[in-house]
Amino acid sequence: MAELLNWLFGQYADYSTIFIILELIAVVFGVASVLLASKTNVLAFPIGLVSTAIFVYLLWKWQLFGDMFINAYYTVMSLYGWINWSKNKRHQSVEHKQTNDDNNVRIEHLHTGDIPILSILAAGTVSFVGLVYYFRPVINNGFSFDGAVFGLHLFTWVDYTDMLTTALFLMAMWLMARRKIEHWILWIIADAISVPLYFYKGFTFTALQYVVFTLIAIWAYYEWQRRYRVQPRAAYA
Repeated sequence: MAELLNWLFGQYADYSTIFIILELIAVVFGVASVLLASKTNVLAFPIGLVSTAIFVYLLWKWQLFGDMFINAYYTVMSLYGWINWSKNKRHQSVEHKQTNDDNNVRIEHLHTGDIPILSILAAGTVSFVGLVYYFRPVINNGFSFDGAVFGLHLFTWVDYTDMLTTALFLMAMWLMARRKIEHWILWIIADAISVPLYFYKGFTFTALQYVVFTLIAIWAYYEWQRRYRVQPRAAYA
């Protein structure tokens, strides 16, 4: 048991207390945000902003630039999603004479018109993160090219996995902001991949967060399907 605990949490012995506290706060707010999103509660976005902003700072310090890019994008998309969900909620409240209902955000299915944007997001993300990792020697060298060695042979399986999960997460976040049910499928896949990935990176609290995320996303997918079936069909889209 002692060896297991040391494997899970030993890396935190070298971390400053403030980093550990910040990671725990980010995890708590992240889980709360996903739970609120599963209930189509607009508060998911401002709560999520706290988590993503903290992770942007932590991941920059840890030099995990692919993950940092994900959370920076989350921050921007959370603002967009907050506006989009709030606007849709107001239209629903007016049309159905509902007030003070956090759950009357209209849910939609993925449309064929969404595919081109998703494709652009995926291709752009993989290319961008690939470039970040390609020039990682320069970044780690204080943004100096002196003595820096480049090449795809320096890429590890972690780098390629980061490129994949980043693309999945970005597509999922965009679909979530657009209120599309299918975003939960992408979350499930990406969250499940992230669990062993973050354990390998040594961020146990974050890895455990993704375990919770995976379970919530599975439940939320069916919850959104249920909500879609019972929502008024003539409502504003």
